[in-house]
Amino acid sequence: MNLGSHFTQRLLRLPPPPTRDLVVHRDLRVPMRDGAVLLADRWAPKSGGDGLATALLRIPYGRAGMAAGPMVRPLAERGFQVLIQSTRGTFGSGGVFDPFRHEREDGLDTLEWVIKQPWFGESMVLFGTSYLGYVQWAVADRLPPQVKAMVLSVSESALSLEFLRKDGFSLETPFGWGVMVAGQERRWAMPRQLLGAKRVRRAMDTLPLDQADAAALGHRSDYIQDVLAHDADTPRWAELDHSHRIAGLTAPVSSVGGWYDIFLPGQLRDFQAVQAAGQQARLTVGPWSHISRDLGVTATAEALDFGLAHARGEQPPERAPVRLFVMGEDNWRDFPSWPPPGYAPQRFHLHPAGTLTATPPGESAPDDYHYDPADPTPAVGGVRLAPGVKAGRVDNTALEARPDVLTYTTATLDTDVEVIGEVTAEIWFRSSLPCADVFVRLCDVDEEGRSTNVCDGLISLTEADRTSCATVRLWPTAYRFRHGHRIRVQVSSGAFPRYNRNPGTGEPRATATTLRAADQEVFHEPAHPSAVILPVRQPID
Repeated sequence: MNLGSHFTQRLLRLPPPPTRDLVVHRDLRVPMRDGAVLLADRWAPKSGGDGLATALLRIPYGRAGMAAGPMVRPLAERGFQVLIQSTRGTFGSGGVFDPFRHEREDGLDTLEWVIKQPWFGESMVLFGTSYLGYVQWAVADRLPPQVKAMVLSVSESALSLEFLRKDGFSLETPFGWGVMVAGQERRWAMPRQLLGAKRVRRAMDTLPLDQADAAALGHRSDYIQDVLAHDADTPRWAELDHSHRIAGLTAPVSSVGGWYDIFLPGQLRDFQAVQAAGQQARLTVGPWSHISRDLGVTATAEALDFGLAHARGEQPPERAPVRLFVMGEDNWRDFPSWPPPGYAPQRFHLHPAGTLTATPPGESAPDDYHYDPADPTPAVGGVRLAPGVKAGRVDNTALEARPDVLTYTTATLDTDVEVIGEVTAEIWFRSSLPCADVFVRLCDVDEEGRSTNVCDGLISLTEADRTSCATVRLWPTAYRFRHGHRIRVQVSSGAFPRYNRNPGTGEPRATATTLRAADQEVFHEPAHPSAVILPVRQPID
């Protein structure tokens, strides 16, 4: 019995395959234009594998084990031959792993090599999750005609740039990822990662931050040093943004995302760009974080449904371009576009005494709270990617009990309120310091008073000591607030360590050593009408 095959079948909830009898040709040498040689493994049915459609995966995390096996085996057993290649400088491939920087040239060279192989048939599909999706975008405007489809999940064309925003630096994801890849080829790497999770978390408390990598790893990391020293819009990262390549795309794309995924905003922008480029595109977004099991289930189904059909010159089974899991209703729904039609922006205004209504505010004094970066407002659930940390929807009771978190809540809803689309907030704000952050979170409060998070976002201000409107872009969502529930908005000044704590001094994030506490004010009056703007489903006439 092939235990790996049966395990993967159950894990991904797949029907039995036509064959479990595979052959693996290991360590195929793929030459690059600069002389580096990258290694790849080819998986195929033992009988009749030559000439099948090829699924190409380019991965920095190794070609075996739990990182790769569940992606490769189900495809090779169900109609594809699969080539999985270790990216430059990883797991035996030549050159130096400099994250994201060689994926265009190496990807183009690999495509050219594949279509020249005697076992290659007439078609290829690009497949993969996260980094494996990014490498697809890196070559999207120069696909050979043999590439019939791209199937990617929880990924985007500008991958890490969302984390490196000057006005909202997300520390946890790039730091944790940098630590992980630095040690991923050591023996027992995964247990080491899990056992070292607390050490990595403590390292993010380090001041100055440019010493945090040494605290976590015992040595410096060039990637983490780059992340800390260079904002998203600096020349250092310019070549990592492949979003402009979508206009030259020549293949249909299926994209799978999660409402609590780290890459969701950019992934949705990419989907809109694919449609604008005139290519067939479909989008599936579920109630998932970056590493949810059901995400892998859906991505594999898309490879076998959408990808394999296109590889065979067929059309996949018809469905709407956009399929969304509407949380709260807890049901899948189909739509013609993102954002879907029929949802109009509705302002929910902050009021005194912690109330939230559609009525504009009257004259009132601002609310205030004290923010201390030495005891930063913690990140709780939501968009997280760290070992041992719960992502997605969680109970916010303890968070909302903190004195540095303000809450504003509607009356009990007498009808359902359905929100699908982009969510923003306009918070009129003033700090005692010029540099401060504004974090806004949308929550659902049930009949028992339990508050769970729906979506959130943060912006960093550099003239915060002057009353101004902080426009916060929250994560997009699809959520139904049921009648009997209440809608809540949190306002605070941090979500650490998902976002770096604002030291309040204006010092560069890499070298800041001083933490200054601040007194913050949130306004709700006619001249300063703070509000969250929700895309609310409109009644059908």
